[in-house]
Amino acid sequence: MILAIDVGNTHIVLGMIEDGEIRHIARIHTEVLETGMEYAIKLRQITDYYGVNPAAFEGAIIGSVVPQVTEALRAALESLIGKKPMVVGPGVKTGMNIRIDDPSTVAADLIVGAVAANAQYGAPCIVIDMGTATTMVVVDKSGSFRGGAIAPGVKLGYHALSSGTSLLPEISILAPKKVISANTVDCMRSGAVYGAAAYIDGMVARMEAELGYPCTVVATGGIAKHIVPYCQREGIIVDSDLLLKGLWTIYQKNR
Repeated sequence: MILAIDVGNTHIVLGMIEDGEIRHIARIHTEVLETGMEYAIKLRQITDYYGVNPAAFEGAIIGSVVPQVTEALRAALESLIGKKPMVVGPGVKTGMNIRIDDPSTVAADLIVGAVAANAQYGAPCIVIDMGTATTMVVVDKSGSFRGGAIAPGVKLGYHALSSGTSLLPEISILAPKKVISANTVDCMRSGAVYGAAAYIDGMVARMEAELGYPCTVVATGGIAKHIVPYCQREGIIVDSDLLLKGLWTIYQKNR
């Protein structure tokens, strides 16, 4: 069994994976100021909760977009399981050719998602991760990482909107009955849900047009399940565990 840890700007997702099967998943808040000891205590509480002995882990892998937390988790894992974790980054084999201007600048989550989608669903594919940011990356028909697009996440965008205006409230990301809504909250929800769905539809169409062929589209992230049902593009796969699967795949390539 390994411990796979996906560190995002808002949440950290932990997966206990054995023989490619995710046995347990836990989610905690990303706390930039916490020490390795504090994270070690949290990790021990999680393993105790699931009745897993830390000694059962043969290793661990971290994919992170928050460098400060990466270092704290590295120390926490060495303390908890007695082994140095693998960290997705330069020097770690992914099995994927990174065909962009500067491969060293690609965030770990983009690579992990691309590796997972390629392994699970095949190339060519477009991977959408809807979290603090909404990212879209393309794996071409040769299995190469070609780049993509980054936009503010839906929740982040609407938090900024309500914070920066006097009359617009915080909203939950729920679809109203109509796109043309008749009150302020539903108008905001329309923009959030139908607007995000239209963004996905439009960007997928443009990306496929540039490539010159259709792609499998895979969506993950906290709010993907709330947005994808309203996309007009058919066949978008929602896989909430995509990044954990990618971390498992990368770990196996580097054993």
